[in-house]
Formats: sequence, C-alpha cells, structure tokens
Amino acid sequence: MRKLHVLMKKEELDGQRLDGKVVIVLDILFATTTIVAALSAGATEVWPARDGDAARALAAQRGDQPHLLAGELYAETLSGFAPATPLAVLARLPAQGRLIYATTNGTVALTRARGAAHVYAAALLNAQAVVDHIARQHPDDTLLIVCSGSADRFNLEDFYGAGYLVSLFRQAGVRDLTDAARAAEWMHAATDARACFDEARVGRRMLEKGLPDELDYAAQRSVSGVVPYLVEGVLRPVSRD
Repeated sequence: MRKLHVLMKKEELDGQRLDGKVVIVLDILFATTTIVAALSAGATEVWPARDGDAARALAAQRGDQPHLLAGELYAETLSGFAPATPLAVLARLPAQGRLIYATTNGTVALTRARGAAHVYAAALLNAQAVVDHIARQHPDDTLLIVCSGSADRFNLEDFYGAGYLVSLFRQAGVRDLTDAARAAEWMHAATDARACFDEARVGRRMLEKGLPDELDYAAQRSVSGVVPYLVEGVLRPVSRD
C-alpha cells in the first residue's frame, strides 16, 4: 500500500478524492458484521440501501426471487422489515436468497464510497480475509479504512475494528500510516472486542435491550473467509484467491 488512512466517520468521505483508492467500510455494530454474516451463510448477494424507501424499491425490483428485507433507523427496526442485527438476519435469511438491507450508517457509508476504485465491507469476522485479499490484489493502492460512525458522531467500536485491520496490515508489511491509523492500532492493542463493545454507546444500548449474544457474535475475530466487494451497488463475495 502507498498509504493507510483511517477516517473516523462516514461524513469524512465527502472531503476525500476517492478515484484510484481502495475503501474498506466498517460498521461493526452492526451493518458490515451482518453483511459478512449473511454472505458467509450462503446469501447470494447483499443490496445496501440508503434508507427504508430505497430498500423497498429494490425489493420491488426483485419480483418473486427469494430475499430478506432487513433494516433499522436510529437503532429501531423499520416497519415491515426484519431486525438489522446479524443473528436476527441469519434466523430469517432464505436459503440462497438476497439480503436487501438499510441502516442508519453502514449502508449509507457504502453508498457514499462508490466513487472509489474498489469498495469492500469488513468486520471483525472477516478482517484477516479482507487484509489478505487487498494485500495481494491492490499492493500499490492508497487505502482508506472508513469507520461509519453514527449520524456524524464517532463510534468506539468502529475505531476498534479499524485498529484490528491496521494491525493486520502491519503484519502484511504496510508501514506508511496516518496518525489516525496509528491511534486506532494503539486503541485496539489496549483492550479486547467485547470489553470495547460493553463501553461503547451502541453496545450499551444492545445490552439494555437484552441482546448480549449479538455482541458476542460481532466480537469474533477472523472466523470468516468471505470478502464482500461492492460492484454497481451490490455486494458479492470475491472468489477465493
């Protein structure tokens, strides 16, 4: 990599020149974790939407092809949608079906990143697979790790996930890091995923809702080999290379 950047929230994408760059989008709790989970479980593709209306329009285009419509706005499940968390989606996903998915932050970040040369979705679940693929396929490209954040706010869990990715890219030989990338790496080294989630605003809210299993699932590190790649607005797993 020429240089490794970390953006603290998706809104920072608006000030970036994305042409020629590789973008990795993170929304650890829960959009990109759910995307990785769905594709790992056999979903054929994931259609990220900016909001509920856009997701409904995509679902209408699918006709009678099997799909699951899931989404949330400000952590509340959209009317007529399945919950947006990974275990909830896995429990409802049709075999070999599509996930049509709208969230407040993660799917918005993916749509904002479309101007980049290459866009990937990552979570703790598939971090090693993403790093391995990018190190092989894009060794000379500038890389942006984008923390989705939450409605123009910094999210602790996304920064932790960015730090995990940075640590793996370092192991792959990347040395040219911005200060934000170095800070994320240091933060990751100072704690573990579950402890981070317990202190993060979104994590605390999930605990209040009685959903610790969703946090446990999202805290798993590098257990999936799926690398979701965004092409023409659709996420599909890349071929194993």
